[in-house]
Amino acid sequence: MKYILLTLISAMLLSVSWPTYGVPFFIFFALVPLLMMEHGISKFSSYKRKSWVVFGLSYLCFVIWNIVTTGWLYGAKNPDGSHSMMAVVFPVLVNSFLYSLVFQCYHWYKNAQGTYWGLGFLIAIWMSFEKFHLNWELTWPWLNLGNVFSDYPKLIQWYDTLGATGGSFWILLINVLLFYTLRTWEAGRKRKDLIRNASIVAGLIILPMIISLIKYNNFNEKPSGQVNVLMLQPDLDPYAEKYSKDSLTIENDLLTLAENNSKGKIDYYIAPETALPGRGSISETAFEKSMLLNNIKGFLSRHPGAVFATGISSHRFYKNQENIPKEAYQINPELWVESYNTAVQIAPQEKVQVYHKGKLVPGVEIFPYMSILKPLLGDAMLNLGGTVASLGIDKERKSFANPYNKGRMAPIICYESIYGEFTTDYVKKGANFLSIMTNDSWWGVTEGHKQLLSYAKLRAIENRREIARAANSGISAHINAKGEVVEDTFYGDKTTLFAKVNLYETMTFYTRAGDLLSRFSIFALGFLLFYFLIEKFRNRTKKA
Repeated sequence: MKYILLTLISAMLLSVSWPTYGVPFFIFFALVPLLMMEHGISKFSSYKRKSWVVFGLSYLCFVIWNIVTTGWLYGAKNPDGSHSMMAVVFPVLVNSFLYSLVFQCYHWYKNAQGTYWGLGFLIAIWMSFEKFHLNWELTWPWLNLGNVFSDYPKLIQWYDTLGATGGSFWILLINVLLFYTLRTWEAGRKRKDLIRNASIVAGLIILPMIISLIKYNNFNEKPSGQVNVLMLQPDLDPYAEKYSKDSLTIENDLLTLAENNSKGKIDYYIAPETALPGRGSISETAFEKSMLLNNIKGFLSRHPGAVFATGISSHRFYKNQENIPKEAYQINPELWVESYNTAVQIAPQEKVQVYHKGKLVPGVEIFPYMSILKPLLGDAMLNLGGTVASLGIDKERKSFANPYNKGRMAPIICYESIYGEFTTDYVKKGANFLSIMTNDSWWGVTEGHKQLLSYAKLRAIENRREIARAANSGISAHINAKGEVVEDTFYGDKTTLFAKVNLYETMTFYTRAGDLLSRFSIFALGFLLFYFLIEKFRNRTKKA
């Protein structure tokens, strides 16, 4: 019962730490009860299969954490309008299993090498897992620990140096040191050691926050310019209106919204992800002939000096003799088609600038590891809202140059805004402000869209770039380079948001170096595993 209680305490602390409803300071000791559970079972229990007990209890902890923090995935709907159990069950069970596997590896290594080596191994393997979780096809980094302070930007201004992955390292280090402090107290009951260790832990918590506050109060980077941005929030129901309304009606509503709110000079009109065309998609070989895109050019002719950026659904056809991408699917014996989630920037007399979303939502925009999972799951991915194929992607990030001013926009599409090092590539391509085009209204009035907005603040701090975020149903927002929401909209409103967005050119250390601590952790993990194998070999040699 004691070990179950410790497990539930960790689950509760992890859960109540999370944005956008929790208090993040609990995260500094959220893993300590779980570490106590593992240590107690390993050293003092009489269980015959201790590893299975540790795995089962850690899985219970991580399942609860995942359900509480990402249970909003249940808001996704099946084609018949019912809520999709698969949309929440699959991510929760798989993600919890992965975290439990990480913890189980710590348990094995600690028992083989001792507590102190094991604690170092925990930090290394957890950090390596978070990095891995950012890059594979089942990517779901929503619960990476460094995300937890996204609603407290004043305390994490140092993310411009080490990023959100640096935050994960910080949190893991504090948890490990607190557990170490507790263990040394239990072992020796020496007050001097307790005071020393507790002081070190307190210093490691407070010092980064003090540095952050100093950076916050002394941020004085001079912008290279400023652009006037009008973010459009059409509030188009993603399940009904989007696929029942005529495309021209959808576009007319969008342009009317823009027209009615164009007061003064506008440099950028920014519309949400897949705002056009509604049902179907636009052929990429006929952008210049597209009625929808030419209607936008007509609108811009009445607003000289402005460009229009929007998300669209697009496609490209391939014939037999052409190089056919692996994501393309066959529609007849002679023809293949590749579909994209696309951002475009439109200006009169200019070629349409195009970017294809590079980070796809597993199960919805990409069928992960199709050759392996398709035979096992069949069409189960359809229950995620979902897909039996995968969208095409751009291998590299882009920035959209503005022909009328200094603006270079990063066309970030929805889910991509979760990824720190990935976002730096837009800035390296010259982006001096970040645009996020998103449609996160698939889950309704839940924590989902709030958390996605909150994570955008991390990208602003990491790169010191302002953000113009246009969301289909909200929350649209202007975020400054310190990660603060300057102004935003209400969810569910059909509205616009005007912002004077500052342009910045300097690249931060994080923009240049990326997830440095993650790469160091991968190296450390390799060293610890190699050291373990060497020790094991030496012991066998001695016995021989």
